[in-house]
Amino acid sequence: MTISELQKEFEKIYNKQTEHIFFCPGRVNLIGEHIDYNGGQVMPCAISLGTTLLIAKNDANIFRFHAVDFPEAATLELNKNGYTKSGPEWYNYPVGVLHEMQQKGIALTGLDFLFSGNLPVGSGLSSSASIEVLTAYAINTMFNGALSNTDLAILGKKVENDFMGLNSGIMDQFAVAMGKEGQAILLNTGTLDYEYLPFEIGDYVLAIVNSNKPRKLVESKYNERFNECRAALKKLQEKFAVQHLTDISSVEFEESKQLLGDPVLEKRALHVITENDRVKKAKDALVKKDIKTFGELMYASHDSLQHLYEVSGAELDAIVDFCRTYKDCIGARMTGAGFGGCAIALIKKDCFDDFAEKVSADYEARIGYKPGVFSSIIAEGVRTIK
Repeated sequence: MTISELQKEFEKIYNKQTEHIFFCPGRVNLIGEHIDYNGGQVMPCAISLGTTLLIAKNDANIFRFHAVDFPEAATLELNKNGYTKSGPEWYNYPVGVLHEMQQKGIALTGLDFLFSGNLPVGSGLSSSASIEVLTAYAINTMFNGALSNTDLAILGKKVENDFMGLNSGIMDQFAVAMGKEGQAILLNTGTLDYEYLPFEIGDYVLAIVNSNKPRKLVESKYNERFNECRAALKKLQEKFAVQHLTDISSVEFEESKQLLGDPVLEKRALHVITENDRVKKAKDALVKKDIKTFGELMYASHDSLQHLYEVSGAELDAIVDFCRTYKDCIGARMTGAGFGGCAIALIKKDCFDDFAEKVSADYEARIGYKPGVFSSIIAEGVRTIK
């Protein structure tokens, strides 16, 4: 829906005009998967798809939640003691943000919300982080919260971890809060030090292929992987004075992996440590404008996620397998947490339409239904529209 159509929808629901309009993008992670909760370096970027929020204050001391994309709606009374999660519904994400904002001492009044998004839900493009940061940014702006965008990212992570129950890292919220047009973000998730890297890929375009297999991370094996990494770290800390798995070098790990005493933990830790190394190499490749090497690192990342971390699956593997056979693709990998969701690929610009047609046909033949294929623009992070 266009902004004007959304404004009319807001008026129809609430019988008044919206006061503010905000937008927050989704993200893709170019490389560095499942290491943001292990203190590693990641390389995400914001994309042009995202979530729009129309919002206005009310004098009824209630919060009313509607979304164009979901049938569920909710009304909550203003409660200075905070809120608790109720069921799996989408509005728990903004409710969690309200809870955290109140914990920070921000005095809220009643609000009417209307959300609209074009991020496929469960696609691994961070629709949840988009809603979290968007809601936090809107409240921070409207109630003079004086929080920085980094603060908003940290708050969004707290909502994801403590309110929603998913042991995720900071990457998703940071990417959508801090994104810059045409720039990848190199983020150290252990320290929150970051730098912007121009994502200059010449004759190539970043393609996103949605497997159309949705996943719900809280109910998936995401938390299981988190716990496996914590178990591996604890055993390795018997020898190494480190805070994170990514503080251990590949050489040190190879010499000490017998401490784990478990082939599963060994595979998980090996992925984390080698993936962190790949991010460093990917930065060097971008700086040198060596897109071929960057693409090779993408393929290596997917191999590790498939065989060592075991978070890929038949759908994502089918996409990447096809990409390896397509001569005008120089790199591809799953992006996001896996268990479904999306893959990304570097495709010659002139061949994008041909690629989209052929990967769709190949995927449908293997999996039984079509994927979604679109090209991505690296875009700005959360912002005010009106």
